[in-house]
Amino acid sequence: MTHTLSLSRRQLLGVTAASVLATAAGNRFSLAAESNGLNLGIQMYSLRGYKLDEALKHAKEVGFTHVEFYSGMFPTNSTAEQIMMLKKQVSDLGLTISAHGVNRFSKDADANRAVFEFAKNVGIGTITADPDPDAFSSLDDLVKEFDINIAIHNHGPGHRYNKALDVLHAIESHDERIGACADLGHYIRSGEQPVEVIRVLKGRLYGIHLKDFAEMQKNAKGVVLGRGHLNCLEVFQALKNVEFPADAALSLEYEENVSDPLDDIRQCVSVAREALAKI
Repeated sequence: MTHTLSLSRRQLLGVTAASVLATAAGNRFSLAAESNGLNLGIQMYSLRGYKLDEALKHAKEVGFTHVEFYSGMFPTNSTAEQIMMLKKQVSDLGLTISAHGVNRFSKDADANRAVFEFAKNVGIGTITADPDPDAFSSLDDLVKEFDINIAIHNHGPGHRYNKALDVLHAIESHDERIGACADLGHYIRSGEQPVEVIRVLKGRLYGIHLKDFAEMQKNAKGVVLGRGHLNCLEVFQALKNVEFPADAALSLEYEENVSDPLDDIRQCVSVAREALAKI
């Protein structure tokens, strides 16, 4: 589903009012996350079945403090006015934009620069990315100029960045600000253990998509955290061990039940909160 950015004054006022509706459980979750230095947010693709206003309200009500946008909800070609309005909407809800993606990069340096200009104007420090092999020369220049990280996202079996070592080999000769956004669910589909992935990518890990699958195979079904092959406690401990940056994007991404995912997302949050409390 494609979302367009169209925010009226009435919508802005409505979202501002909605910011007071966060549940007590949600607030407790946020405090637990912050106390451990791991600020769990949500990739807004998880809420793609809702309009923008509703999606942000739900993110706040569930208890998230950080949101990672994608172009369907926040296009990279947004005008300066649209960027200002959405930043205010997010800020009024007490939320922080942690990252944006997944964005494609190519050898077109001008097109690549436009995405970085967008990120700079939004105030985003990490762009989640799927760069073509011939994009890296341009990206080396841009991450230096803008001091914005690129986090390469893996899409699972058959993708060019299928395994953790595929990402590591792609970035090893490039600027240290070019790193990884490890989608742990897709790595599970690729037959890799999430904790080992985190260890392998230590020092170049700028994002996590927290996701679980029932089987370690290509055509697996997405499940609530902990019901497949992802152990949240082990994952969070591993992130602490590799000194996952405080400003990196740690985003729950739940892709199932598009029309009504909220109960499943709350269950994911409950599992994550319990794990965070044990670190």
